[in-house]
Amino acid sequence: MELVPEKITVYAEKHSDDEPKILQELRRETWQKVILPRMLSGHLQGRLLAMISKLIKPKKILEIGTYTGYATICLAEGLAKNGIIHTIDYNEELVDFQKKYFTKAQLENKIQQHTGTALSIIPTLKDTFDLVFIDADKINYSRYFDLIINKVSKGGIILSDNVLWNGKVIEEVKKNDVDTKAIIHYNLKLKNDKRIESILLPVRDGIHIARKL
Repeated sequence: MELVPEKITVYAEKHSDDEPKILQELRRETWQKVILPRMLSGHLQGRLLAMISKLIKPKKILEIGTYTGYATICLAEGLAKNGIIHTIDYNEELVDFQKKYFTKAQLENKIQQHTGTALSIIPTLKDTFDLVFIDADKINYSRYFDLIINKVSKGGIILSDNVLWNGKVIEEVKKNDVDTKAIIHYNLKLKNDKRIESILLPVRDGIHIARKL
């Protein structure tokens, strides 16, 4: 399902800030060399992530799901002085790819890479985060939220990607479609959680913005 007509997306990109050259290069190499390149955030969503980060000026960011590091670099644009991003991904094969672009972007000292399962790594992190970006395996979104909510500062922001799940959230769900069921459950969970206020935006594949009260 095409959630937003391609022409509208192109128009929006043309009338937003240009995609930085380092991200253009990262995006091209991702499409050339990495499996499932559609997982990459891309121009429009990347500028949204950068804008939100710049508005918050976070000291500590947690990203769950690094992939090739596109969103990581976007989020880093708003980091406060001496700020840091903890980013987690289970795919060991992408570590060097990520590191190459973090170095090119001169962010190697601001990004701490963690390789392994987020469910086991998050409990070991002692920091309090001003901004969290969840973009990993959908079946565990609710578990990630439960793990990080008490690690988020008051007024901190939790961003969750792919919450429209290619439009499947409004269609009849197949019995074996555990990912769609998980996303539907997650969206309701955030709607009903009294510790946050939230809004679901139909940008790209849907992004849920929650603010901790």
